[in-house]
Parts: sequence; C-alpha cells; structure tokens
Amino acid sequence: MIKPGVFPMSQSEYIKQYLQVRSFSERLCAPLETEDYLIQSMPDVSPTRWHLAHTTWFFETFILKPELHTYRSPNERYNYLFNSYYNAIGDQYPRPKRGLLSRPTVQEVYAYRQHVDQQMQILLDEMSDIKFDKLKSFLVLGLNHEQQHQELMLTDIKHVFFQNPLFPVYQKQTLDESSSTTPPYSWTQFGGGQVKHGYSGDGFCFDNETPRHDILLQPFELGNRLITNGEYLSFIEAGGYKQPKLWLSDGWAIINSGKWDSPLYWVKQDDKWSEFTLSGLLPLQPESPVTHLSYYEADAFANWSGVRLPSEFEWEFAARGLKSEGNFVEGQQFHPRPVDDTQDPDIQQMFGDVWEWTRSPYSPYPGFKVDEGAVGEYNGKFMSSQMVLKGGSCATSSNHIRSTYRNFFYPHSRWQFMGLRLARDVGNGG
Repeated sequence: MIKPGVFPMSQSEYIKQYLQVRSFSERLCAPLETEDYLIQSMPDVSPTRWHLAHTTWFFETFILKPELHTYRSPNERYNYLFNSYYNAIGDQYPRPKRGLLSRPTVQEVYAYRQHVDQQMQILLDEMSDIKFDKLKSFLVLGLNHEQQHQELMLTDIKHVFFQNPLFPVYQKQTLDESSSTTPPYSWTQFGGGQVKHGYSGDGFCFDNETPRHDILLQPFELGNRLITNGEYLSFIEAGGYKQPKLWLSDGWAIINSGKWDSPLYWVKQDDKWSEFTLSGLLPLQPESPVTHLSYYEADAFANWSGVRLPSEFEWEFAARGLKSEGNFVEGQQFHPRPVDDTQDPDIQQMFGDVWEWTRSPYSPYPGFKVDEGAVGEYNGKFMSSQMVLKGGSCATSSNHIRSTYRNFFYPHSRWQFMGLRLARDVGNGG
C-alpha cells in the first residue's frame, strides 16, 4: 500500500497529525443537528454517524487489535456494523440499510471515537522506535483513509440536505464573487513522447498509483481552466440533453430514465437557475466551475464542444511540476470558485474546486499487485467499470492530493464535486 520506514516525521509529529485529522472530522460535524447524522438519502450516501464510526473502526481493526493486547472494543458488534467492504475481516451490515439504524446513538459513536483515540495515544506513546517503524504505514494509511471520508461526509450531507424542501444550510456564507469576467478558453500544448507515469518518491501514495511505468503520449492540448456554469448553461440551452448523437448509449438511457436536464443541484424557478450548495440555495454563478456532473454529462459536453476529455495520463503529465494549490476544504468555502486572476494563465485550477473527469477507465497499471492481507481490498478489487478523476475538490484536504492521485467513480455518479476541462489532439482540433 505504501512504503514503510521512509516517512521523515518523528513519532511525536505522527501523533500530532493523528490528533489533527481526527479532530477535523468532528469539526466538520459542528454545524449539524443530531437528526442530520442519521439520514441515508441513497445507497451511495452513508449517514454522517456511520462515517465517524467507520473511520474509528479502521484504527481499531488494523492497529489496536493486532498491536495492543489489552485493547477491548466497546462493542464487538461494531466490527459487523462499521466494516465497509473488507471481506477478509468478516461480514458487513448491508450498505443500503445504514440509514435504518437508530443505534448506536450519535453520543455512543462519539464515545467510541474517544475510546479509540485514548487507546491509540497509549499505544503510540509506549511503542518503541523499531516497532513504530513497522506500524506507521498503517497509521498513515488510516489518516489518509479518514481524509477521504471527511470529503464523503460533506458530499453526503449535501445530498441529504437537498432532499429537504427547506434547503437547509450547512454553513451560511456568501460565495466568492469574481471581480472580473472569466478569461477566454484557450489551449496549452504539450508534446508527446515516452513519459513516466505513476507515483515516484518516498512519501505516501495509494497502491493504485503504482507501479511507475512508461506511457507513450501523442501531442495534445489541454484547456487552460475548468468549464464554467455559464458555458454549461449554453450547452443546456442549445438542447444538449435532447441530442442523442452527443451521448454514449448508457448515458442517453440514464438521462432519459432519470429525467436529467441539468447538473445535480441545479434548480429552476421562475425561469431562473439557482444552485443548491452547502450554504443553501443560491443564484447560479455563471463564472464558477460547473460541478456535480456525471461522466456521461462531461463527455456529452466535450462532444458538443467538438473536442474531448483528457486521459488521466495527459492530465497527470500536464500537472507535473505544478504546486497542489487551489480551493480546498481548509478554505471552508465548500464550493468551487471562479478563476483567480493571480493564477498562471496557461494552466489554471488543476487542483481543488472539482474533481476532473478523464476518459480513462479505472484499471491496474502494468505490474500492479494487490497487497497481502485485508488492506489489499482497499483499491484493487474496484478496478472495473469505473472512470478516473484527477485533481481534488473544494472538499478535499490540501495535504491529501497530488498529481498521481487516482479517484474513481462509476460514470453515472454525480453527487461528488465533479466537473471537467477539455482536451484535444494536436493537428486536427478533436
């Protein structure tokens, strides 16, 4: 999963990082009422209470139980309730039914978190340097796992709130307004050739980012920024959702069966578009990046534009050497924002704001091997029927993302902060 024994931080710094990540999960829950923690609005969404418990179960299962022989769980049935998909660990409570449980209570889940955190502190404080070197790969994995669930907590509670005609507000604020118009869409050219692809270095990475390998790229051009609400609105007004030639067959079936005619969370009232956000229902911002698109919608827009989506290999090559700076969860805006005039005009918004759909299927890299043990189930077994997204979003932690990071979702999914930028081949414009 990750390379053990190469992380530069001291043991005390790891303990500090553990406490920071764990406390941030609870900070994200501060605006919620108890009732908000319990709802599951669709099978892909998990109740906030479940996220808090599952991330705790991860540390309990993979670190405390194997390493701290005096450890006792508050309730052994938690192993069944809060195991997500690790078949090697045991059976799991059915995912679509997580919202049917009223117990354990929210208070009991917080007590569970406190119990595990206290035991983790004891374990880490007393552990020898040699033993800690063997353990810290699981610790770092657990922290990155919790950061993934922090993002899911925000996107899931947004979907929960959207079901309510009162349009609840998670955090009241006025979204950032751009003082200038969006710069014209332009193209940055990248040469082709044989290039290295995948993670290289001594820090953390997920197993699906490896092994590093050679890729042959043809010359291509990448759009200088993300596609905006205003540009996507033009696609809608041009009848984009009514032109079957623009859509993949599965996408055309889904938009018709689901009666999709706009991105998720767009609401039309009195011929005016609004967008539901974690700050409630707000007027649609034309300059902001369009978000909550499925792969099918992103692909159809690219077809309508006469170009295409980038491959994950092109995206990663274009992002090489760029700092992972942008609109992340730490900014607490929880929504994509317009282009910042201070950014590089050649290539902007590569990190943060929205996950960018690529046209690459989520599959193993050449030479990929599943890790031994239950953690081998983390990524490898999902390498089928999904598409790769890159770059992170406004709900992603800034220290969690990198150019080699591979997010993946089914092409119909759109409740995450998902958007797009365009690409085209050099020489023929498409």
